[in-house]
Amino acid sequence: MNFIFISPQFPSNHWNFCAQLKNNGVNVLGIGDASYDSLKYQLKSVLTEYYKVENLEDYNQVMKAVAYFTFKYGKIDWLESNNEYWIEQDAKLRTDFHITTGFNLDEVQKAKYKSIMKELYQQFQIPTIPYVIVDHPEKCRAFAEKTGYPIVVKPDRGMKLGELQLLNNETDLEEFLNISRNGTWIMEPYINGTVWSYDAIVNSNETPIFESGSVTPISALDVVNQQEDVYFYILKKIPEDLKEIGRHCIKAFDVKRRFIHFEFFRLNRDQEGVGKKGNLIALESNMCPKGGYMFDMLNYANSTDVYRIWASMVAFDDYKETNHYDQFFCCFIIRRDDKNYIHSHNEVLSKYRANITLSNKISEDNITGVNGQIYLAKFAEETAMKQFVQFALSRLT
Repeated sequence: MNFIFISPQFPSNHWNFCAQLKNNGVNVLGIGDASYDSLKYQLKSVLTEYYKVENLEDYNQVMKAVAYFTFKYGKIDWLESNNEYWIEQDAKLRTDFHITTGFNLDEVQKAKYKSIMKELYQQFQIPTIPYVIVDHPEKCRAFAEKTGYPIVVKPDRGMKLGELQLLNNETDLEEFLNISRNGTWIMEPYINGTVWSYDAIVNSNETPIFESGSVTPISALDVVNQQEDVYFYILKKIPEDLKEIGRHCIKAFDVKRRFIHFEFFRLNRDQEGVGKKGNLIALESNMCPKGGYMFDMLNYANSTDVYRIWASMVAFDDYKETNHYDQFFCCFIIRRDDKNYIHSHNEVLSKYRANITLSNKISEDNITGVNGQIYLAKFAEETAMKQFVQFALSRLT
């Protein structure tokens, strides 16, 4: 089996995917924009060959690299980056080289446009947030009158955190409507809810061979606007309603042979036109893993190796876990460099030495832009985890 891995060197932990593919007898070929000499030894040792391009953004350069590998090694069976940033380019390469083990260019649109996601949610009777396309001022005013304020507006395709806007009244709405902007935007009612995720590795029969879930009590908006700390955690056990709606979304999006990350709001109160308190409401479906430290957290929480499970899905379309290990809550927090905390870094390490699995400094977190001190920690009980979070994040006034 010939597998082309796009950007195997970044993020830095992606070499683990390549290593597990190699362990399963897969011929792993890398395409990236870093020099070969700069690659980790662990990555070099598992790649059959590496092709350096000057710019991964240049489709023609990457296409020539794929053509070279095709000429030298024969038909390419898989092409993947496991990275949301490259998902559309991956799909175009698959389409052009007739690689059928992944989304083609037409199919990938449902993973890029929120309006298409919402159409699929509605078609498969999955609860989602009401919306309107921002294409006419009167339609937007009517929507605002019907749903009330606050209202959220965001790009239909993709989104940087700074592009998300909250409209609190008619004045905000009129200011928004009077500004010209590129692309299509959508408008939704503000949701008073907590973000939950469903994370899974899915085989060719649309069956999850691994599944887990996470909760993000502090939203990215609050991190940016209210200077809150970054905090989310992996659930010890995925609740049945999250499992059910996650699996329903797999069918709706016709997901096969992928590592996925689906997001939902769990409502904090009844919301007219949306749902009842505690309901899960579909937010966004990502056809790639969340990435970053999420892989480590999933491994710690489930006492497993998601890289191995994913590679087994690629090579054998299945994975059999012969042993059943303990499961944990695993949390991720960032203490901001620009804030003062009651307990020092050394106090946190000393008190929770048995629970902390990773402690590291981070510069410019890729979602929130926060600089600070990272902690990953796992706990058998949720109460103990929350006590750790309180201890680590309590600030001096």
